[in-house]
Amino acid sequence: MNASVRISVSSLRAHKRRFAGTFLAVLLGVAFLAGTLVMGDTLRASFDTMFGNATSGTDAVVRSAGTITTPGESQGVRQPVDTGLVSAVEKAPGVAAAEPDIQGAGQLVGANGKPIGGQGPPTLAGNWIDDPKLNSYQLAEGRAPSKSGEVVVNRGAAEKGDLRIGDTTTLRTPDPVKVTIVGLATFGGEDGMAQVTYTGMTRSDAEKYLTAKPGEAASILVRAGPGTGQQELVDALTPVLPKGVEAITGQELAEENTDMISGQFLSLFTTFLLVFSGVALLVATFSIHNTFAIVVAQRTRENALLRALGASRRQVTASTLVEASAVAVVASAAGLAGGIGIAAGLQALFPAIGFPFPEGDLVVSGLSMILPLAVGIVVCLGSALLPAVRAGRTAPLAALRETAVDQSGASRTRAVVGSALAALAVAVTLTGVIVSPSLWLAGSGAILALAAFVVLGPVASTTAVRVLGSPLDKLRGVTGGLARRNALRSPKRTAATASALMIGVAVVSLFTVFGASLKATMDQTVSRSFAGDVAVSTPSFGAGGSGLSPRLAPAIAERPEIDTAVGLGRGVAEVDGEGRALTVADPVALERTFDLGNVQGSMRDLGDDGIAITGSEADKLGLKTGDTAQLAFTDGKKQTFTVRAVYGRSELAGDYVITRDAWAPHRTQDSDTLVAVTFKDGVSAADGKAAVEKVATAYGNPEVQTRDEYAQSSAGGIDMMLTLVYALLALAVLIALLGIANTLTLAVHERTRELGLLRAVGQTRAQLRAMVRWESVLVAAFGTVGGLALGGFLGWVLVKASDGASDSAFAFAMPPFQLTVVALVGVAAGALAGLRPARRAARLDVLRAIATE
Repeated sequence: MNASVRISVSSLRAHKRRFAGTFLAVLLGVAFLAGTLVMGDTLRASFDTMFGNATSGTDAVVRSAGTITTPGESQGVRQPVDTGLVSAVEKAPGVAAAEPDIQGAGQLVGANGKPIGGQGPPTLAGNWIDDPKLNSYQLAEGRAPSKSGEVVVNRGAAEKGDLRIGDTTTLRTPDPVKVTIVGLATFGGEDGMAQVTYTGMTRSDAEKYLTAKPGEAASILVRAGPGTGQQELVDALTPVLPKGVEAITGQELAEENTDMISGQFLSLFTTFLLVFSGVALLVATFSIHNTFAIVVAQRTRENALLRALGASRRQVTASTLVEASAVAVVASAAGLAGGIGIAAGLQALFPAIGFPFPEGDLVVSGLSMILPLAVGIVVCLGSALLPAVRAGRTAPLAALRETAVDQSGASRTRAVVGSALAALAVAVTLTGVIVSPSLWLAGSGAILALAAFVVLGPVASTTAVRVLGSPLDKLRGVTGGLARRNALRSPKRTAATASALMIGVAVVSLFTVFGASLKATMDQTVSRSFAGDVAVSTPSFGAGGSGLSPRLAPAIAERPEIDTAVGLGRGVAEVDGEGRALTVADPVALERTFDLGNVQGSMRDLGDDGIAITGSEADKLGLKTGDTAQLAFTDGKKQTFTVRAVYGRSELAGDYVITRDAWAPHRTQDSDTLVAVTFKDGVSAADGKAAVEKVATAYGNPEVQTRDEYAQSSAGGIDMMLTLVYALLALAVLIALLGIANTLTLAVHERTRELGLLRAVGQTRAQLRAMVRWESVLVAAFGTVGGLALGGFLGWVLVKASDGASDSAFAFAMPPFQLTVVALVGVAAGALAGLRPARRAARLDVLRAIATE
């Protein structure tokens, strides 16, 4: 063992407490990263097993070959296949059985009258397939449906809705259908496919409620006879299939389903968690760097003596890096164990809060262990590198003089460089959000702004602490004044300590501002575009929900209190070769209920061969009123439409509008996403809403809301997102607080003699504790104020960049209440971080403290 290692080992043994904060920061960051990776691997393996089990009896699937995919959706819409193909498929060589698989949206209503599911994952309905090997769902209790109105539901949905065998409830298809539950089913051995709900009906009911006409199915499931492989079966089926229809193996179907989950939900889920792991590790970097910077400064005389005794710069630098390596390896190894524990905890937690992921053993891959270990070591060593180099540059003569622990960071060079970075950040950002909208430029400006804040921190800390701490002189007297002077003593240390908290608060503020802006945008959209009095909608987002019955709007319109009721349906078609979403509605009622802006042409003249489009889409396609455009539908048919109206706004009405008569020949399962209602003159809001609710009760009891309520509920998913964000960012804030506590602990150690003298001249233990706590509060206040400023700026950048990159107009909002709460939490967290160092300072023995050198 060489001298550097021996010195490092003995230093670690003697000063274990110095590195407690660093150890915990690395441990927490690595644990969160490892837990995320292990959880992702476990979920992928569990879904793979579940889909494999569910489709194990399906050897081939016959389906339409083409799909139409609209922007923002990864899963396209397929044309249905003719169930008449079943007989031809059954005659193909190697086929043992073939069954049509009819699928559509169907949302069960629970025992409490509320819909089950619908908050993202699909709510599915289909025909119950009698062949148990071809059916993805296995009958666990009861029996299969044998007559109209009988259904089998997945056990998870039944438990969530408090439904049992024999119960009668409503199934929204979206037309309400009275059904009786006669059986409960499992999927791949689980109570359901995550939060997806499933209702199995008789084939005749499925054709009646889920398809546009009898004789259509989403696909045909095929089982091979003995001795026939899956690929061999596909090869035998292909010659008997008509053009536009394909056959794939059951294994390919299982892989597609797994890729769909992995490519959409799991990738988004793990990426989301990894981003917060990165934030936590970034915060940890500041805390670790600050700890080593203070330790190196405190050991200036010790390092100088080593240099005077013959130690080289390289040896002194190496000894510091060896200490960092030891802390990094031990903390990262402990973090790996913690990460496995976090993954196990999440696996148990998610079912409890309504996310029933498939069960399965934890999957711990080599990458999930090696990557967090490497990241933890690199972060720790990288954070300690500059302090280690600084330690190696210690001059031998420094052992002969008193050296300050830290020189002022508020140098002219730092001020000039920081100001230049800030100016560049503002210039790049403004270019990216105003001059030439670009997410890349806006992101680059945001990174430069972060760098400018870090560089200018010591410069700003002196002024900020003076301003923030000025009330302490009056409120806390001498104790407050001493706390303020202690925070002012080392601007660089104060800034470095506050930087970790600043990053955490900045990210919290960023999401708070962005979330408030999304809400304001939604409110602005509804207020500007929706001229109706109430809206009828289903409480769902994502793929969930079954929509509203197309018969609901006409039924509401018949009430004497109602002037106009228009339902907005949804269709898809290829326009100029690109998949586009179509709004299916009565164009006259649409124009009366929604503000469409400036309309060129006439919405009244669409008929069954006319289309209305927004001005932005017309410009893209080079169309104007009177021109024609060819639409290709999922049924394989193409039709030429005449552009009869070009309107200005698309926020709620969509970019393309056709009539129900035009959509009818091409529709599949028809539903509305929204019904907008306008009352007659003289009808009160209460009477009009009551009239609409009375009609809605007969159509599955969808929610009837005022314009304000509709805008608020439309933004409901934002609150869920922010709650999750705040919970995840608590880890970054915790690491920042550990950094503050560790810095104060080291500062107390450094000022032992000074604290002893203060006690000797009459300062009480309570005053000493208060002085240290208020110093912590000042540091936290500086970090919080800086974080709020940076987060507000980055939130503005994100909103403006999104506005420039989107056709929709984004509104910027700064929520004062939420940001005030963030500020108070940041300051309170500082007070909490100062408790332990304050207690330790108050316990110092006065005589020993005075004698300390």
